[in-house]
Amino acid sequence: MLKKVLIANRGEIAVRIIRACREMGIRTVAIYSEADKKALHTTLADESICIGPAPSSKSYLNMKAILEAACLTGADSIHPGFGFLSENSSFAKICEEMGIKFIGPNYKLIELLGNKSKAKETMKKAGVPVVPGSEGLIYSKEQAIELAQKIGYPVILKASAGGGGRGIRIAYSKPELEKEYDLVKQEAKISFNDDSLYLEKFIENPRHVEIQVLADEHGNCIHLGERDCSIQRRNQKILEETPSSVLDDKTRKKMGDIAVRAVKEIGYTNAGTIEFLVDKNKKFYFMEMNTRVQVEHPVTEMVTGVDIIKEQIRIASGERLQYTQKDITITGHSMEVRINAENPEKNFMPCAGTITDLHLPGGNGIRIDTAIYTGYKIPPTYDSMIAKIIVHGKNRNESIAKMKSAVAELVVDGITTNTDFILKILNDKDFRDNNYDTSFIEKKFN
Repeated sequence: MLKKVLIANRGEIAVRIIRACREMGIRTVAIYSEADKKALHTTLADESICIGPAPSSKSYLNMKAILEAACLTGADSIHPGFGFLSENSSFAKICEEMGIKFIGPNYKLIELLGNKSKAKETMKKAGVPVVPGSEGLIYSKEQAIELAQKIGYPVILKASAGGGGRGIRIAYSKPELEKEYDLVKQEAKISFNDDSLYLEKFIENPRHVEIQVLADEHGNCIHLGERDCSIQRRNQKILEETPSSVLDDKTRKKMGDIAVRAVKEIGYTNAGTIEFLVDKNKKFYFMEMNTRVQVEHPVTEMVTGVDIIKEQIRIASGERLQYTQKDITITGHSMEVRINAENPEKNFMPCAGTITDLHLPGGNGIRIDTAIYTGYKIPPTYDSMIAKIIVHGKNRNESIAKMKSAVAELVVDGITTNTDFILKILNDKDFRDNNYDTSFIEKKFN
C-alpha cells in the first residue's frame, strides 16, 4: 500500500482525497499557491507546501514545483484529482521516470485517449459505437466541407485537444461550416496550443450518459453503472444523476458491457469514464473517455457504496479489485448539483469574495463536498465551483425533493451563487417529467 500521497490539486477534490487517505491510514501532502495559503486542504493534510504564486501556470500546473514538493516531503505517489495536471501525459510520464506512482492510468493511455480523434479511432477498433465523422484529423476547410456533405448536416467541429466545453462549434450549413472552421482553429490554438480538428455528425437533442469503470493492473475490470449529465450550460455540467431515466435495462446492460470490453481491450487501468451521446432512438455513440476521477463521482458512490477514490489508491498500490461485476448493485437514485460562485443574472459572471456566513444543509441521504468555511476568501484565480450537494433517495422523485430542500437550506453569504438558478431547474416541469436533453438550459433559460 502507498505510504504518502501528495495531492496535486486544491478545493473540494483535494479535501475529498485527503479524507479517503486518512481513513486508509495513508499520510498526505497538500500543495498550495500563495492565494490558497488559508485553504481548507492545507490544514487537513499531514503536511503542506507552497509551490508558487496564484496563477495556475505558476503553481498547480507547475510540474517542476510539484515534483520537487513530492521529493522534499518523501511522497511515494501523487493523486492529481480532476482538472490541472490530471490528464497530462507528460506529467504522468515524469512521475513514472522518477519512481513516483501516478494515481491514474499509464501515461501512454492518457496521451492516446486525451486526443479525441485518436480516442475515437481506438474505441472504434475496440467495438464501441462511434458517431459518423472524420477518420482521424481534418487538415483543411475543403476536407471538412466534403465530409459534411457526405454525412449530412448538422455537423460539429471539435478541437482534438479540447476540453471544458472549449473548441466546439456546430454548423447547420456550408456557409456556417466555412465560418466556424476558422473560429474553432483559432480558439483551439489559443486554448490548447494545438489547432488540430476533427468533424462529426451532430447528434441533435441527445442525452449525455457516461459509464464509470474501474480496472486493476491484473486484467480485472468492472463498471459502476451510468450517470446522466445532460443538464449543461455551454457544455459544462451543472446537474448529474444516476440511474439515467432515459435508459431501459437492455440498453443499460449493453452500454456497461461495451465499456468494460473496451477498457480490457486497450489495457486501461485505474478509474475512468467513457462518455456517450444517446439519441432519441436509444442508440448510443462514444464521445470521449476521461482518464481521471470525475467531478460527479459521488452520485455513483451513493448508489453503489463503492468509494472510488479509495479504489483508485488500491489499484495504484497494485492490489486486485475487491469487487466483481456481480457484486455491484444499484440502490435507489442519486443526484448532484454544482454550487458555483457566480451570478446567473449577469451572464454567470464569477463572483470572488469573502464568505461572511455559511450554513450547509444536512439530513438523511444528503452529502456535501466542499472546502469553504466562514471567513474563507474565494480567490478569483480558479474555477468558480465551491461546493457539490449530493442526495440519495429511494427514487428520482425523492432525490429531487431532497435536493430542493437541501439547496433551499444552503446559506453562503458574502458572495453570489447559482442556487436560485438550480432551484429553477429542479422546479421545472419538463425536468421533473424527465423531458429534457443537453439543450435544456439553452431552450429554457436563454
